[in-house]
Amino acid sequence: MSRVFAYCRVSTIEQNPENQLMEIQSAGFAIEPYRYIKESVSGSVPANQRKEFSKLLDRLEPGDVLVVTKIDRLGRNAMDVRATVELLEQRNVRIHCLALGGVDLTSPAGKMTMQVISAVAEFERDLLLERTKSGMERAKKEGKRFGRPPALTDDQKKEVIKRIGYGESISSIAKEFGTTRQTIMRVRAANQVPVT
Repeated sequence: MSRVFAYCRVSTIEQNPENQLMEIQSAGFAIEPYRYIKESVSGSVPANQRKEFSKLLDRLEPGDVLVVTKIDRLGRNAMDVRATVELLEQRNVRIHCLALGGVDLTSPAGKMTMQVISAVAEFERDLLLERTKSGMERAKKEGKRFGRPPALTDDQKKEVIKRIGYGESISSIAKEFGTTRQTIMRVRAANQVPVT
């Protein structure tokens, strides 16, 4: 006989996973209290890196059923959700998602649903990348600079080179400019100042 587990995830401790359990019970699933796994963790954390979900993976056996209210309980990232579904399918664990009409994500209909979701997620990702790229190109044309601001201005770099030439220590220069030794050494290397 199949054992039924419920995985109820919320993103913050202020949220209550009990609503998800009530929804699962209302759908007709009888879950033993010790098979009800609840977790407060962001959906952006991959499923296999979540503490409670990892414990759940150790407990699941072939023939078991995992019930979730929505597919985003498994993860926000379509690739992570797909990897989790494939892992559970390899272990012969069925996954029922109530929001998708209770479809078993490891069944042929569930696999088709997952493919549609993956295609939509890939499309959205491609659109986001396209918008990001065009936004960055526009910003570059407008003269905007990307990345972390430089630790030293051009004038400060010239002063650093001069002081290295005078034989001052890297540590004392870094301390005076309020930066790291590595920054001063990069300036020295970029300007090919010989080590004294």
